[in-house]
Parts: sequence; C-alpha cells; structure tokens
Amino acid sequence: MERTGVERTAAERPAVDRSKVEVRRSARRSRTVSAYREGDRTVVLIPARMSHAEEQRWVAQMLDKLAAQESRRTLGDEALQSRAHELSRLYLGGRAVPEQVRWVTNQNSRWGSCTPSERTIRLSHRLQGMPEYVVDYVLLHELAHLLVPDHGPGFWSLLDAYPRTERARGYLEGVASAARLPHIPPARLT
Repeated sequence: MERTGVERTAAERPAVDRSKVEVRRSARRSRTVSAYREGDRTVVLIPARMSHAEEQRWVAQMLDKLAAQESRRTLGDEALQSRAHELSRLYLGGRAVPEQVRWVTNQNSRWGSCTPSERTIRLSHRLQGMPEYVVDYVLLHELAHLLVPDHGPGFWSLLDAYPRTERARGYLEGVASAARLPHIPPARLT
C-alpha cells in the first residue's frame, strides 16, 4: 500500500519529546486542529470535546505536519555552504574555509563528516527539519575538523565559542537514544 502526505509509521516519525508537547483544549474550537512551535515546545490546539485517542492521533499528525513544513524550509547545498562560511567567521575567526559543503543521504550512523585533506564537509539528511541551532552545531563541529582533525582538547576548545554546543549535543543524543527504543505499533483507528 502506498502512503501519501504526512502519514508515516511510528518508526518513520522523528523522535519527539512528548514532555515538550502542550495540548490546549478550547470549548470555542469546534472542528479545527492546529499546531505551532513556541520556543522548544510544540503547542497543539484542539476542540475540548475530543477524546484522548483522537487527541493522540491528532498530536502525532500535527507533529508530522510541522516536521514536513520545517524540512521544506531546509537549506539547500548552496545556502549550507554560505552558512558554513558565516559560522566560520562568527566562531572560528574565518579560519575554517571548506571547499565544499553538502547534504548526503548515505550517512545513517553519523550526523556529519569532514575530509580535511579535501576540505569537504557532508551533513546527513537526517538533520533536515531539526532545529537550526542543531544543524549549526554539526556544521561548526565539522568546520572545526578543518582546523583540528581529532577530538582532542584543542578541538573542543574551538567549539566552546558556540553558546549552544551542549544543548545541541543533548538534542542529538536524545534523537539517537529514541531511535534505539523498541518499536510500539501505532494505535488502530476504528
């Protein structure tokens, strides 16, 4: 069976911290459901009369819809290259100058990679749709490898300049951890 639109299985959905999802019920809202991002939280607006099962279904659907919208706003390769130069200027004194920066679909076990000898950086397509600060961190991480190829103290001192390093690392650890959770089949709709 072919699936279309935002319909995805639970295994295909990006990991979402449900503690960062706020559901707001409204008696004035009769049929429509909407969602938006508020900082690092997602707010889902639903009618007050909706059952718990309907709420769960709509929350999952709206999270998928927001993720799809965000991934459409993802940087292309050219914009990614420009962003790399901007991050190098802001946090590395402009010293890390990549020859090529691009998205790739063949990196499923790492977020990015760098080949210092060729001055190339590749970011996993799995980052697309993640918060901008996370993509910036991975890009900056790979840029730092143009200056220091290993993960020694000199490398990490370069990343100290980026104020969201720990937050981004925590986000990526959470995504990786969630991906290892056992698969729970989605609830059947009646």
